[in-house]
Amino acid sequence: MKTLVIGTGGREHALALALSRDPQVSEVHAAPGNPGIGAIATLHDVDPMDGDAVAALAVQIGADLVVVGPEAPLVAGVADAVTEAGIAVFGPSKEAAQLEGSKAFSKGVMEAAGVPTARSFTCTTVDEAAAALDELGAPYVVKDDALAAGKGVVVTNDRAEALAHAEACGRVVIEEFLKGPEVSVFAVCDGATAYALQPAQDFKRIFDGGRGGNTGGMGSYSPLPWAPADLRETVIAEVVQPTLDEMARRGTPFRGCLYVGLALTDAGPRVIEFNVRFGDPDIQPVLALIESGVGELLKAAAEGRLHEVDAPVFADGAAVTVVLASAGYPESSSKGDVISGTGNANGVDSVDVIHAGTEIVAAPSAAEPDHKHLVTAGGRVLAVRATGYDIADARARAYAAADLITFPGMQRRSDIAAEPLGVIEGAAVLEG
Repeated sequence: MKTLVIGTGGREHALALALSRDPQVSEVHAAPGNPGIGAIATLHDVDPMDGDAVAALAVQIGADLVVVGPEAPLVAGVADAVTEAGIAVFGPSKEAAQLEGSKAFSKGVMEAAGVPTARSFTCTTVDEAAAALDELGAPYVVKDDALAAGKGVVVTNDRAEALAHAEACGRVVIEEFLKGPEVSVFAVCDGATAYALQPAQDFKRIFDGGRGGNTGGMGSYSPLPWAPADLRETVIAEVVQPTLDEMARRGTPFRGCLYVGLALTDAGPRVIEFNVRFGDPDIQPVLALIESGVGELLKAAAEGRLHEVDAPVFADGAAVTVVLASAGYPESSSKGDVISGTGNANGVDSVDVIHAGTEIVAAPSAAEPDHKHLVTAGGRVLAVRATGYDIADARARAYAAADLITFPGMQRRSDIAAEPLGVIEGAAVLEG
């Protein structure tokens, strides 16, 4: 099987790694990829937002499966272009991708499907937002209706801050606050059938203990020994299957990954949000633990025949991912800082260094005219992922490897997967 992964970040590197380790996958290609992906796949300089160019590349290389990683190309309809070219694509159509592209649309689907979620109001004016804030009370949860690159959510006790965010966004969804630890459950869907992957948890705040600004994710781990043992079954029965049925009823069947962000409240699991792709970094430890073939799983989903393949099988043990971010993140990011130590970190047993925001630049000298540097090129630069016998073992390996990597201004949390942080962070923020 020839596969093509679309995107540039850590999620795409983790997917490319999983595919490269699948015996049924003969070739892995990526567009445009990143330096880490380039070590295991053939890279192509194609704009991931250009559906026609992606489809043409898939045809050119004879791809059997295209996996679209990020949300923006999916919302833009890249999967539709690949489908029209006659190639299987794991990722929803433009219409179905509105489950993430518009939080108001997503809430409407949840309501119609009877999915347990937070009470909410969709607001387009300051007066509407003010009324919704007063109705639901603090803590206030205000979400930009559109894609916001992981920074569209404000959770605050400050009414003025919440109202200012609503005014700045224009169209927002204002929700009741859901109290409880956050959990990510990824469902691989073929429009009618779904398999849930092993749950994971990620950590959104920049600083230890859930303090500081909201980020795209500073680390993650799986499994979650404190979560209900039947969580996957519950999510499929109460959330995913009703959603698939409702989307099919609307004539927009959902194929791809339905990312269910949950709060485990006292009243049971409640959906915080849907995304239409694998989350990053929370999918990274999950992919590290899959023992069954990822390629055939995703291809069967793309072709509407998920029932023909077995549910994914996961290894015993655990996996932990620690994100290394650039100076200034999440408010800004420092680019061009030289990164050292990735080779040594990759050499640690059971560790993968996953690239998210890196690039290679020429650094010639008289002695080494072809010398190049790996440098920072984004907010979240690298992720160090380790597997182990249990969470403590995986965590120790991940941090030992992370200690070997340096670049100016590097930021990382020191508490990823320490004591069940699902109980500590709570606050149901997710990506936004």
